Amino acid sequence: MQQQIRFATFNVCNLAPAGAQLYDNLQPLTAEEYEAKAEWTAWQLDRLDADVVGFQEIFSQAALRDVLSRTRKYRDAYHAGFDPDPLATRLTPNVALVSRLPLAGPPIVYTEFPHGVGADSGNPDSDRFARAPLHAQVVLPNETTVDVVVVHLKSRRPDYRGGECGADCGGDALNHALNYAMANLRSLVWRGTEAVALRVLLSKLMRENRRPCIVMGDFNDTADAVTTTIVMGAGAPLPAKACGGAPDGEGGGLERRGRMFDCAQIQQRQDQLRHVGYTTVHEGQYSTIDHVLVSEEFHPDSPRAFAEVVDVTYLNDHLGDCKPEVSDHGQVRVRLRLKA
Repeated sequence: MQQQIRFATFNVCNLAPAGAQLYDNLQPLTAEEYEAKAEWTAWQLDRLDADVVGFQEIFSQAALRDVLSRTRKYRDAYHAGFDPDPLATRLTPNVALVSRLPLAGPPIVYTEFPHGVGADSGNPDSDRFARAPLHAQVVLPNETTVDVVVVHLKSRRPDYRGGECGADCGGDALNHALNYAMANLRSLVWRGTEAVALRVLLSKLMRENRRPCIVMGDFNDTADAVTTTIVMGAGAPLPAKACGGAPDGEGGGLERRGRMFDCAQIQQRQDQLRHVGYTTVHEGQYSTIDHVLVSEEFHPDSPRAFAEVVDVTYLNDHLGDCKPEVSDHGQVRVRLRLKA
């Protein structure tokens, strides 16, 4: 039996066929540009060499299938994903999952928020995700089925509304500053509402299925940001019987049940002197906004753990290349070891 398995998240940066119009401010790829992007993405995917990969910014599942056909290690992998809705008011990319491990059932996409989430956010799109999460059931080598959810939360891009514009359109500087601040606030509120919706979905999944869970993707925020900690369920009030650290009859650890944990924080091989874990570089600032989260079944202190996080690797050396075909995100790969 395969004792070690690898999960990874890969934001490919706008994978679409040549000639496809994506955003108003983004020119479609030429045939030559698409060829270069498909080849680099396939090469990087082989280099990543993970058993399960979650993708973001997939505008075309056919383009992803083309990338897979160019790889050496994923030509026969399972592919789960859905194309963006062509009738949507705004074109947005979707997520996808590719697995060399078998899937226990058909994938599920969560377009709308759970009931009651987002009603008071003030966002006209408050009933749905900007990029719908994808849920697949992956069967591990020890025959354990794991719920894997691939996510891409709302970007930090300012969300201008009602004819607002930035400083590049002239006019009063004070108004531009206010418009910019409010547009950033809208993005934050939307991302925060998505985080709440995702937390509700994960809680429901783990309560009803009672299966281990892995969430990976582009969170557009750091691991200690409020939005990410909402997804993890960190700091939530404990049930009354757990107060004071009382055991729950199953070996203790009730405070971990239903929560998610950042693999970078619970990995076994921590080397702070050589920590180069970042996935984005913006205006000279290095940060990690792509994460792999796991449930308590992978936590080293949980009596219910059947696997451990050995280490986390960041593939980010391409971020300094400035080549148009490469991704603007580093990839995160997590190595898990199944217990005997």
